[in-house]
Amino acid sequence: MNNATRQLFSDPVKLSAAAAGHFARAAADAVDSRGRCLVALSGGGTPQMLYQLLSEEPYRSTIPWQQIHFFWGDERLVPPQDEGSNYKQAFQTLLSKVPVPATNIHRIRGELPPAEAARQYQAELSNFAAPESAWPRFDLLLLGLGSDGHTASLFPGPIPEIQDQRPVAAVTADYDGRPAERITLTPLILNQAREILFLVTGKSKRLALRMVTQGLEDLVNWPAQRIRPTSGKISWYVDAAAAGS
Repeated sequence: MNNATRQLFSDPVKLSAAAAGHFARAAADAVDSRGRCLVALSGGGTPQMLYQLLSEEPYRSTIPWQQIHFFWGDERLVPPQDEGSNYKQAFQTLLSKVPVPATNIHRIRGELPPAEAARQYQAELSNFAAPESAWPRFDLLLLGLGSDGHTASLFPGPIPEIQDQRPVAAVTADYDGRPAERITLTPLILNQAREILFLVTGKSKRLALRMVTQGLEDLVNWPAQRIRPTSGKISWYVDAAAAGS
């Protein structure tokens, strides 16, 4: 991948500590340069240790929380109080513990019907459009990698045409043997990010990591290959288990 770097860590603890420092630097740089920082968070288990670290000192009192706007790369179609909600995970672990204004938290409304949830989030995103663009340019985009090669809610299989046309899409896919009903940001907006930070941990991710970062192009079977920033950069933070070392 162009503009990509990779750092290897012995375990998820060290990876998360480095990611917390990365987050703090990116936020400070964005606020210094543009007066605000737009962040898209990731769900799942991998970033939870990062979120916990950011909620504690020294980050709680040094990160410019008042100038950070939080979005999500994807969300399950569940109410915000549901245990499966990406918003709830991040709110409980991080956002409820730091001085970020409630007006700076922009969740995907997973309790709505899919088309309406996608429409509303698209409208929300348009309020933060970058100059000469219909959509915002995230200063930092956090992403994970599934063992099947998915990221956000871009799953293996034929690529729906809507994902090339709109920044937000409703998704129905089979994941871990069960239907997945989600809202996801699409490469149309994900690839505009200034900086993308992939967090990849665990032996189960080893094949996906190798195929996404080193394999031949196969966007249908390894959809994380679709993350190709137009002018931003990608940092891969990988633990030893995922790297196979």
